[in-house]
Amino acid sequence: MTHRSFLARVRHILPELHPAERRLGELVRNFPGELASYSASELAALAGVSNATVSRFVKRLGYQSYEDARRDAREESSSGSRLYLQHAGDEKSTGQSAFLETDIRNIRETIDDIGTEEIEGLAHAILAARRVWCIGFRASGGLANYLHWQLLQAVDDAVCVPGGGQTMGEHVARMKPEDVIILFGLRRRVATLQDLMRAIQGTGANIAYVTDEGVPRNKEVGWHFRCATRSSGPLFSHVGVMALLNIIANRTIEFAAESGGQRLKEIETYNDLLREL
Repeated sequence: MTHRSFLARVRHILPELHPAERRLGELVRNFPGELASYSASELAALAGVSNATVSRFVKRLGYQSYEDARRDAREESSSGSRLYLQHAGDEKSTGQSAFLETDIRNIRETIDDIGTEEIEGLAHAILAARRVWCIGFRASGGLANYLHWQLLQAVDDAVCVPGGGQTMGEHVARMKPEDVIILFGLRRRVATLQDLMRAIQGTGANIAYVTDEGVPRNKEVGWHFRCATRSSGPLFSHVGVMALLNIIANRTIEFAAESGGQRLKEIETYNDLLREL
């Protein structure tokens, strides 16, 4: 069982548990953040079981102690399921206003944490790059594709990877120090993301790292944008990320126009010719 994640262990043993342990197991399965946050006695009180039940439960999971289990839960909470952000007793949202308020807060917190010079520095680097790479997996894939689509209005060579049937090794082998890599690392992250980061760093390319707020600030990349992604529902909210990408794309296009904007002029010429409004 040691190869399983914390949540996978809980789900695996749940059908085999006695009533008190199952009550505790269902609480931890539905709100794993509780174990990451509380002491053994606090968790026992929350589930309405004894401290001994908590001890038996973590040993059934394959851990030597409660602290070992909590350490796994904490590590998983920084890059894992949205479930880790929910807590027993939280009020469920009953209307659109709860989502609206949370999304507005996400946008404000994301943008307030980013300096104007960071955005402008990245925009200038994008325009000066030999090639711009937008990289994203899972939920990040759509965000990477969106930014790539917008940047095509200002840069001659921008690509979004990986595509179907492609390996990242094929792309990393073509990266150069003159390139800009915009790497998305939002939850859930693929297991190989850190290996990919190190491989890209080895090419000497400039890296802009876009993540959720749970990722510690990375001082080894050129830019690290940490976006607020909390939600009033079971899914992460990416409105803060979209707000960031909107600013990056617009500033890049504005700087391209200031420096001549030949590509923008050509695009508009062909839009008129093809009657694309």
